[in-house]
Amino acid sequence: MEKKPNFAVVLSGCGRADGSEIHESVCALLCLENMGCTYQCFAPDIKQTAVIDHINNQPMSEERNVLIEAARIARGNIKDIKEFNPDEFDGIIFPGGMGAVTNWCDFAQKGTECTVNTSIYSVIRQCYDKKLVIGAMCIAPVLIALVLADKKVHFTLGAGGATAKKLEALGAVHEEVGVTDVCIDRINKICTTPAYMLATNMIDVCQGAQNMIGAMCQLIKG
Repeated sequence: MEKKPNFAVVLSGCGRADGSEIHESVCALLCLENMGCTYQCFAPDIKQTAVIDHINNQPMSEERNVLIEAARIARGNIKDIKEFNPDEFDGIIFPGGMGAVTNWCDFAQKGTECTVNTSIYSVIRQCYDKKLVIGAMCIAPVLIALVLADKKVHFTLGAGGATAKKLEALGAVHEEVGVTDVCIDRINKICTTPAYMLATNMIDVCQGAQNMIGAMCQLIKG
């Protein structure tokens, strides 16, 4: 029997405004299961940059932990990102949500002058060096383009714009695609999809996730 790919799924908290986008994360996990793949969730054990009230989108005066919050999405089946071993996986997925650019790095505040969390940076570079297939959704491709700026990666945020131009100035190549489409960088083994950068409903998000994971599985097979 053919061995199904094993994926790592990296989360940045719980909630679109200050962590991982829940719909994107759950749709990715559902698509992995529907395709017969196995997966393990990870998150960094760090303090969130901010806590946002998701009703009014305003900051709250409290502190939360990224790993503990991400465990809500993973139903407790999650590990500290420091335990990640690239030799155990075929691919890795980074769902979107503002946590990608506030908790994994501070791109939202500093743009391309930002600092990337050392564990997240190390994981992405390890995955690239080990030739794992990398997938990212929504705003998360920003992180991939930042960390792998020297590789001239192709990525998508859906439509172009100021953010895409900032990353292209570093050497990355932005491709405009439709809401459920996938930018496939076959040379660097990176697949990205717009999700809620363009989507207005979960159906499109889930279809985009399915298309992205399907493309990743094809790259894994070679």
